[in-house]
Amino acid sequence: MMRIFLFLATNLAVIAVASVTLSLLGVGSYLERSGNNLNLQNLMVFCLVFGMAGSIVSLLISKWMAKKSMGVQIIDQPQNAGEQWMISTVKELADKAGIGMPEVGIFHSDAPNAFATGWNKNDALVAVSTGLLQKMDKEQVKAVLGHEIGHIANGDMVTLALIQGVVNAFVMFFARIIGNFVDRAVFKNEDGPGIAFYVTTFIAEMVLGILASTIVAWFSRRREYRADQAGAELVSPAAMAGALAALKQSYDQPSDLQGELVAFGIRGEGKLSALFASHPPLDDRINALKQRYGN
Repeated sequence: MMRIFLFLATNLAVIAVASVTLSLLGVGSYLERSGNNLNLQNLMVFCLVFGMAGSIVSLLISKWMAKKSMGVQIIDQPQNAGEQWMISTVKELADKAGIGMPEVGIFHSDAPNAFATGWNKNDALVAVSTGLLQKMDKEQVKAVLGHEIGHIANGDMVTLALIQGVVNAFVMFFARIIGNFVDRAVFKNEDGPGIAFYVTTFIAEMVLGILASTIVAWFSRRREYRADQAGAELVSPAAMAGALAALKQSYDQPSDLQGELVAFGIRGEGKLSALFASHPPLDDRINALKQRYGN
């Protein structure tokens, strides 16, 4: 129920932000009042505003959404030695990476996992699962935290949000071009957009969206290698490789990170094909560390 509420609230916020922005820009409808033509200038602005609005709004509220949807318990005042170690370790790594101290939290999951999110490198959140703390030793956990700090320091949240926004804009733009073409050329509708325009646009958005997701996934995989490198340099190559090896040996793969959080969580190979995977195979990540730093 909470995730449904968050989904609806986010989309309402996107529509509100995009509508206000279009109004301020003085952009009218991209459908011509007479005939079945598209105003390409208005269409480009419309798609760019709505495409970017979704990504930017999601980025700005990402910490809040993560806390609510994942049930992250923020460590404000450490209650035990383990929590104190977490705070001290994140502070050490953040200082070393040259970023502001992130919020630190723990979420319940038997799967070993972690994620970082936030709209800028000085206002971020790092959270780890209870399963990760149970199944990895301190040096491996520290490497995982270094990996997540690397995501923050590298600006991965902002980079992927911008890429997703641009991709969304292109999908919306070309879907409407295709819808208009089918409506006019195939169904010979010259009196304004008919049902064929809307149905074709919807189908084209689904197909183009799936294809476009491979672009975002490719960029995400590149950022994972960089975050692994950050974990190796902030902690040690052996610890980072050990954390990935421990994850590979885990019998239960993460399943409860959804949406944008998946792109920033350490996780094993998923069920999707490599083309759509947000993370490279663990063997490839371990081999990349070995090639760069030696055995």
